[in-house]
Amino acid sequence: MTVRFCSLASGSSGNCQYIETDRVKLLVDAGLSGKKIQEALISIEVDPSTINGVLVTHEHKDHIHAIGILSRRFNIPIYTNEKTWLSMKSEIGEVKEENVIIFDTDKIFELQGLNIHPFKVSHDAIEPVGYSFYYENTKISIVTDTGYVSEEVKEHIKDSHLLLIESNHDVEMLKVGKYPWYLKKRILSEHGHLSNDDAGRLLAEVLCGKNECILLGHLSKENNFPELAYQTVANILTDKGINVTKDISLELTHRDKPSRVFCF
Repeated sequence: MTVRFCSLASGSSGNCQYIETDRVKLLVDAGLSGKKIQEALISIEVDPSTINGVLVTHEHKDHIHAIGILSRRFNIPIYTNEKTWLSMKSEIGEVKEENVIIFDTDKIFELQGLNIHPFKVSHDAIEPVGYSFYYENTKISIVTDTGYVSEEVKEHIKDSHLLLIESNHDVEMLKVGKYPWYLKKRILSEHGHLSNDDAGRLLAEVLCGKNECILLGHLSKENNFPELAYQTVANILTDKGINVTKDISLELTHRDKPSRVFCF
């Protein structure tokens, strides 16, 4: 084993992903309480005090809630672009200056042999990013909280061994649901969230059918449910000639518990 990945939680109530190599242990976002993140890490046999950094996708509360807490508690560096840092720093409390590491979006940087590529996504945040991680022969990509996927992003996430992709809502459930119209417009916009259909069509474009692991993430509690997300994406892929039980592994993240641990 050289790489492990686990979605500790994914949804509007909090997001946190875990990636580990034999040299470094990282979180992507920390949108749950510090206690819940620590408990989730312990449940997958990871000591929270051994985390080497937290990477930030964007400044929304469900992605940064415990970043300051964890940084102070365990002396963990925070990696973010400058605009996101300026937008979030007043929300997380004081952290050590040396624990704030600013990267440039769209520029690859390296941590203990793990190459990290933060790339632009389309969301109503100041400078939101997705990530691709490269370690030896393994590639893992994360794209959530985006209403639109550009050709550049498609190129960034192709050939991933594991891809966490947003499958936020069912369009019809959202349209007839209880959300106010302004919120529905936001979610449906190019700066909102990907629907189940969006996720299926995107995957049909970027997958090779070579045993990739796909995790559907950020499912809405009000405008989606797991079986519908899975089946919508599976139907689209099947129509495109991709067998979801043989060609790829299609699975779901959870709002309130970790996914299984993926090893490469």
